[in-house]
Amino acid sequence: MISKPETLDKPMPLICVVGGAGYIGSHMVMLLRSLQYRVVVIDDLSNGFQSSLADAYLEKGSILDSVFLERFFSEHAVDAIIHFASSIQVGESVKNPQKYYKNNLVGTLNLLEHALAHGVEKIIFSSTAAVFGNPQYVPIDEAHPHEPLSPYGKSKLFVEQILADYELAYGLRSVCLRYFNAAGASACGKLGERHDPETHLIPLLLQQASGRLEKFSVFGDDYSTPDGTCIRDYIHVEDLCTAHLLALKYLDTGNASDLFNLGTGKGHSVTEVIKTVEEVTGNKLNICVSPKRPGDPAILVADGQRAKSILGWQPKYVDLKDIIRHAWSWEQKYPWQ
Repeated sequence: MISKPETLDKPMPLICVVGGAGYIGSHMVMLLRSLQYRVVVIDDLSNGFQSSLADAYLEKGSILDSVFLERFFSEHAVDAIIHFASSIQVGESVKNPQKYYKNNLVGTLNLLEHALAHGVEKIIFSSTAAVFGNPQYVPIDEAHPHEPLSPYGKSKLFVEQILADYELAYGLRSVCLRYFNAAGASACGKLGERHDPETHLIPLLLQQASGRLEKFSVFGDDYSTPDGTCIRDYIHVEDLCTAHLLALKYLDTGNASDLFNLGTGKGHSVTEVIKTVEEVTGNKLNICVSPKRPGDPAILVADGQRAKSILGWQPKYVDLKDIIRHAWSWEQKYPWQ
């Protein structure tokens, strides 16, 4: 374990990043630390990596463990929580819903119980576009009906609704950020995606481009889209972290709870992403087609105007090539330390 930083003993606000050793969480920790925030990470390292945390202080444990959480909040005067910890595979959630309701719903309820008992009043929650289900219109704004197609999406929607109730009952203020498709790696090259197993489109294509993956399977090519493949709104991981930082400042200034969609407003099909990967890497990909996955909508594109107007958020990396270039730079560093 990284030794406890001296600054954690100082009477300054402390940000707890739950799931901070994971893909998005570690980028968030790096951003907070670069801005001199005091940070403590909760992660059980089941999907995260301590090596991604640099000098950030880690408390290794699970949010399903009440004994661990009681000790943690007794020892750390947490000012705000940024909550990334969850199971995230849509297809797996359909096959094993118990895992998703336990990790994403029960774990969050447990976290909230102990946070409230120790006076935490602010939380930023990592939600998802999967709360919407098949879009009735695009781009999708915050008022779009909620009809999630998978236990993963349902678990996130339940937490959003719980947080709304907790503000009314207990004064716990929250910002829920609905990601569309998180992608890319840090521009500095220090962090990137390293899921095991990897399930996201861009890193899998890059593994194929680098020779680590023999072929890539497209899940369905007969969707009601121009080229038959799914369309998604890819948002750079560093832009997601900037939105979390702005949400933290939003709550710090006394604002009430809110919900925001995070995306560029521009969709790219799987076929477009494949072509862009081939262009960036200079390698021809070996592609085959597999059956559709249950729970996958044909099109998910965000209307991110509320986040821009209320939070002042402005994505920096809106070109798909930039996202893939950063991810390709990270892939070429494999094996990661």
